Amino acid sequence: MKKPDESSFIERFSKKLEIAGNYSEVWRIVKETVEFSLSKRNRSMMLFLDDLPIQLGAYHPIGTNNIVLNRTLVDIVDASLNSKPTVNALIYNLLLHEYLHALGEYSEGEVRRQVAVVAEKCFGKDHEATMIARKTPWVLLGKIPLEGINVPKRVMQIVTDFEETGKYIV
Repeated sequence: MKKPDESSFIERFSKKLEIAGNYSEVWRIVKETVEFSLSKRNRSMMLFLDDLPIQLGAYHPIGTNNIVLNRTLVDIVDASLNSKPTVNALIYNLLLHEYLHALGEYSEGEVRRQVAVVAEKCFGKDHEATMIARKTPWVLLGKIPLEGINVPKRVMQIVTDFEETGKYIV
């Protein structure tokens, strides 16, 4: 049986990320790419959106199955760049980073390294997701004037249907 070549995986993952329409679809890509590249997977996760300081992309509270994503950061990049593939690449990187923490890697340096490894293996060295992984998500803010941005704090929001468990959660 012929083994699929690496370029077919890169093409498939790239297309999926480009057309992803919501957090759940990007999340499925995160899980698929981690399983493909690192042979790791974790229990179900929950996603919360919150207005965090711009320097913080997301966080995973240790001992939980939660990821809290910086809604303000995503909104700023979305409004400024108006590019769904770029926003998807940003969200992918932030979720991947926190997922690796949830998988038990607590070293920031090691997680950053693994994010770049996963992105390059799954999207290729020239893909935007890989560039963001290598340079950090804040590379997208380079041309965005952040002075004077004052976003009012909104209520933290849970992303419903983030994880399709197929089970009732009690």
